[in-house]
Amino acid sequence: MNPKIQEEVPINVYILKKEISKIQKRDTELSLRAGKTEEYLNLFTPLKQKDAEDLEEELRKMEIPRFKEIHIMKVVDTLPESVEELKIIMQGYALTLTKENMQKVVDAVNKHLHQK
Repeated sequence: MNPKIQEEVPINVYILKKEISKIQKRDTELSLRAGKTEEYLNLFTPLKQKDAEDLEEELRKMEIPRFKEIHIMKVVDTLPESVEELKIIMQGYALTLTKENMQKVVDAVNKHLHQK
């Protein structure tokens, strides 16, 4: 039997954290790998789930040309706090953003990172 990929959907660490919580509620105990993943996520997810979702939505609403879901998820994962950091993160993609759009993305990240 050969499994077939029907759809690829990019996710971020916050979505993964939510999915692991669902598995834990259902199975009560996580596998070793899932447990290690949860441990990692707890250390490296500075935003609350709601803030991450709000940031995702805000980035989508910007309607930046060619800025796709995979780019949004990468920004939410890495939370670049400067244009330079965003440039480094986006180097891995065939995507060119204007300075204005990069600043909008960074401003949105900083707003969600530094809100009280």
